[in-house]
Amino acid sequence: MTTITRIHLADDHQILIDGIKTLLQTNSSFKVVGFSTDGTDLYEKVKNNKADILILDINMPGVDGIEVIKEFAKNGFPCKIIVLSSHDDLRIIKEVMKLGSSAYLTKKCAGENIINAILAVNNGEEYFCKDVRQKIFTTITKGNPKLNKTIITGNSNLTERELEIIILISLEFSGKEISDQLFISANTVETHRKNIMKKLDAKNSISLVKYAIKHNLVNP
Repeated sequence: MTTITRIHLADDHQILIDGIKTLLQTNSSFKVVGFSTDGTDLYEKVKNNKADILILDINMPGVDGIEVIKEFAKNGFPCKIIVLSSHDDLRIIKEVMKLGSSAYLTKKCAGENIINAILAVNNGEEYFCKDVRQKIFTTITKGNPKLNKTIITGNSNLTERELEIIILISLEFSGKEISDQLFISANTVETHRKNIMKKLDAKNSISLVKYAIKHNLVNP
């Protein structure tokens, strides 16, 4: 039996809501149960329609998206929030993730990422679109002389996120530092690390550093 994910859409542009709704209708496991074009009483609306996921814009009339997220965090309603915004300001991204959002997408990459974001969030993972993830990663590694600008993966089956984790481990970031810098939970970092170790048949962090050097992810 297919589990249905109930979704509420909140954006001040009706045309965007309609576009996302059309996209989500291509997946039979998603059901749009409501939408809002302002942030007023949004918590109550989502609580009443029992949405599992709220896709939320930051710039909302009435009550803005950040205040909406704060209200959800305060009341503890078990609805996961995917932020969909025109902003890619790291200060905003960090704030909404610390407040409890599960994903952050920019509107220009929403079409190719929104379904993947929902699936990831349903699986208990955080999710960022590629543009946001690249900006976060570039910011925290900027100026590091050990970092190579070109990532060469060889024949590995590592994901981009796993490559980022390997690089940060090789640059001597601790698990907590990786968590703080990438705006993901410590548990997510540890899950990635375990998956990496398994994929590479690595015994310890030294093995990961050797892999990073061998594949030109970092300079020795």
